[in-house]
Amino acid sequence: MTSSDAALNQLLTDAREWASHDPDPTTSAALLELTDLASGGDAGAVQELGDSFNGTLQFGTAGLRAALGPGPNRMNRVVVRRAAAGLAAFLTEVVAAAAPGTRPRAVVGFDARYNSDIFAEETAAIFTAAGIETFLMPAALPTPLLAYAVRALDCDGGVMVTASHNPPQDNGYKVYLGRHAVTESGRGSQIVAPYDAQIAEKIEAVGTLESIELAAAGWTVLPGSIAADYQAAMAGLVDAEHFPARDLKIVLTPMHGVGGETAVSVLNAAGFTDVTLVAEQAEPDPDFPTVAFPNPEEPGALDLALAAAADLDADIVLANDPDADRAAVAAVDPATGDWRMLRGDEVGALLGAHIVARMTAGAGEEPRAGVFANSIVSSRLLSRIAAAAGYSHEETLTGFKWISRVPGLTYGYEEALGYCVAPDLVRDKDGISAAVLIAELAATAKADGKTIFDTLDELYLVHGLHASDQLSIRVADLGLLDAMMNRLRVNPPEAFGGSGVEVFTDLAEGSEALPPTDGLLYLTRDQSRVIIRPSGTEPKLKCYLEVIQAVESAAELPAARQAARTSLDDVLGDVREALGL
Repeated sequence: MTSSDAALNQLLTDAREWASHDPDPTTSAALLELTDLASGGDAGAVQELGDSFNGTLQFGTAGLRAALGPGPNRMNRVVVRRAAAGLAAFLTEVVAAAAPGTRPRAVVGFDARYNSDIFAEETAAIFTAAGIETFLMPAALPTPLLAYAVRALDCDGGVMVTASHNPPQDNGYKVYLGRHAVTESGRGSQIVAPYDAQIAEKIEAVGTLESIELAAAGWTVLPGSIAADYQAAMAGLVDAEHFPARDLKIVLTPMHGVGGETAVSVLNAAGFTDVTLVAEQAEPDPDFPTVAFPNPEEPGALDLALAAAADLDADIVLANDPDADRAAVAAVDPATGDWRMLRGDEVGALLGAHIVARMTAGAGEEPRAGVFANSIVSSRLLSRIAAAAGYSHEETLTGFKWISRVPGLTYGYEEALGYCVAPDLVRDKDGISAAVLIAELAATAKADGKTIFDTLDELYLVHGLHASDQLSIRVADLGLLDAMMNRLRVNPPEAFGGSGVEVFTDLAEGSEALPPTDGLLYLTRDQSRVIIRPSGTEPKLKCYLEVIQAVESAAELPAARQAARTSLDDVLGDVREALGL
């Protein structure tokens, strides 16, 4: 017998053993069918089986996320039961240390993807059996509502079963921590290191599948009022006294996700009553039939919404991803007369400036308290807006798990369409509360005879035109990412876009301001910035570029825009050359 024969036999044995213990008849049957095909020499079945059993799905700062299917390297009831049991042990230990005699509390939510409700209910059953007071969301609801519930119900932990904007075949398990587990600034935030490793250790220590106890009852299915409470809180964010305009025609798409009903209810309650849902994408559908990839950032994802907006002569398009924690915005660009989606940095700056205006309007001459924050790969424009208004600003590592933990946070955003506009209510990115304030600033601009693009131009006239772009390089072999990063460390570029590199920072070394992370930052003499880092969730190398053009008057804006685009293209060319592409 060859080594490959022996490996296949072991793989088939492992698969059949898994199938015999799998509590899900669907995945068990699929696995047995796959083993039959593989034992008959089907190469595709062997490959699929090999990948499904190629190690164990690792629990990290994003929790778990993978394709649905049988095996330890997929999302299924076995993997979820073990994750729930490990998390229950972690929460029990943390609460026992921090508040002896206190019963831990946790809340579990889920979206409308395949198996999300089953994964959530089994998690609730395992938590309950472990002695945790457990609340289960009453229906498939947005991720921000779960983050809200962790704080509102004063829980120690929260789980959201969702794969956000991943493809239809995926699902995931996102973990939040609350009281007793973290400091106040992190209460209701996603986990960060070292909690991920500590939870992973507890999962690893879980015994056999049969040893995991599931309660038959005992958890609390929350009433619909939890959604109503969230909706009232988000609708209450509007500042009707200082920004009363509500005349705005909105087209909204939830991208086949769970945010549609909640977002419409919140916008209506906030006074925005002219909201039209994109009919083809209005209802939750785990197959996401009208989009190749259910992410507003993907080309073509907003086509139906833009067509509806053009037909209705709408003022603005708002889009949420399937779990509604992100928000995208599109409007007619006066420079071209065409609809276009705004970049995340553009929306981030608009919201930041609007929140400054709201705080200024309500504060009078009071001292400026509050911190504005964004990830290091996001635009530097927010820092200039905050500084000009007398507010503090912080940069964080990439990911909302870091942004949401900034002490004293007033507003935070990341360029990947994530915005936290109400950190006291939701300590995470929230596409629905963001939509409310986007609508408020757009209606205010319209009442003043302007568009949101005019508002952006006003920011550029004060702070300089900030233009950004990205380059993503997808690789088949993860080793190529290390090779490209090593190439840059050994031969650091001397210039980008004809401007010499003045500051080079290897982010892996860490600093007083930032923990270590794999990334490289370059700042040139003309203030162009390049950041290169491996993606934390995909086999990609991501490059973030930003250039700044000084502009003295509105008449100079068209030329400044063209100059910025030329500079970005030049920098892009140099990045490609530095990477050996």
